[in-house]
Order: sequence, then C-alpha cells, then structure tokens
Amino acid sequence: MIPIRDMNPSRTFPFFTILIIMFNSGIFILEFIYGKPDLITREFGLVPSDFSIIFSDNLSIAPIRNIFTSMFLHGGLLHILGNMWFLWVFGNNVEDAMGHLKFIIFYILCGIGAAMTQTIAAPNSQIPMVGASGAISGVLGAYLFLYPRAIVLTAVPIFFFIKLLYIPAAIFITLWFIFQILSSINMNPSGGGVAWFAHIGGFISGIVFLKAFYTRRKR
Repeated sequence: MIPIRDMNPSRTFPFFTILIIMFNSGIFILEFIYGKPDLITREFGLVPSDFSIIFSDNLSIAPIRNIFTSMFLHGGLLHILGNMWFLWVFGNNVEDAMGHLKFIIFYILCGIGAAMTQTIAAPNSQIPMVGASGAISGVLGAYLFLYPRAIVLTAVPIFFFIKLLYIPAAIFITLWFIFQILSSINMNPSGGGVAWFAHIGGFISGIVFLKAFYTRRKR
C-alpha cells in the first residue's frame, strides 16, 4: 500500500518536516556527486558489530556518531523516495501537534530507538544500516494515536491494477506495522536487506515518546 495523501490539513507550516526532506535529499545528491556512495555508507552507516569497540580497549566515537549520521544516508533512489514520501504524508501533522522544536527532538529519538533495536537484534552484523525509515516509523507510531480517524488516500495494488481507496489512518498504519512484524519473522537480521527490526523499534519508540512530546489537543 502506498499513501497518496491524508485528508488532515495541518494548522502550521511543517518547517522541520520539509527541512529533514531537503537535508536527506541534499546528502543523497552529494553521495553521488562525490562518487563513492559505498565508502560513505561504510564509514557513516550504523554497523551493529562496531558497538563491541565501545567495550574494548580501542575506544572510538564512530559507533555513537553513526547512529546519527546513518539516519540521513540512503542506499538508492527508491529508498530515499519511499522514506521521504511517507515523511511528507504523515510528518506535517505530527509536527503540528508537537510543535517544531519538539518534533525534531522526537524524530531523532525515534531514530536512536530504531538503531538500538536493530543493533540488539543483530549484534554481530557487519552490514551498515542506513536510512531514515526508523525515525519515520516513529512518526507513524505517533500519527496512529494522534489521528486514528484521519483518512488516507491509498494506492492498493490488486493483481495488475492499482485501486485508490480511502482508508482510516488506524487501519493503514496498523496493517503497515503488521507487515513489518511478519517480514521480520524467519529472517536473519544480520543478513542484510531491509532492517525490519529498526522499523519495529522506531514505531514503538514513537508511541513511547509521544506522551512526552505531545502538547496540543487532538482534533
């Protein structure tokens, strides 16, 4: 399912939502201008096994630094387009509910929660994890509880056709989360591919942190 837009206009300008999208897009463009995206991913992506360095004699700040840098790197065009589109559809309302400054702090904390969940699930993995999807999953978790009855115009593939349906956010996001759980079952989290556990951890982080950052009444 692909969200087209939600029928839930925000009351304030989504300053940080747009800034995050622009920053991620700019970094993605620079990766390819520089011409060495694989090296950048290896240097600044989150590698779970690198956290063993913290507990060894070879002290390094790289694992901690890469929790943050990995949130703004992407592995391909479809990767960044999908992430930024989800953020555009759902981020503006969550930012509206929390306020601008609280939203960016919330976003980063969700990204940290996602990174730690993936690290715990695959502590020996040497494959770099990159992408904003963990933090954006937290935005979806917050949206679920803030606007469960908001309507999301959704593109649903049915065999060889695409059907546009109006789906309540509670159903759309719940189905999305169930898909993340099902996808994580019987897969090796150290084997690369989609970091399903990061999505799950980010989503749960969004729900946990929501109470601390939500300052406005629900509509």
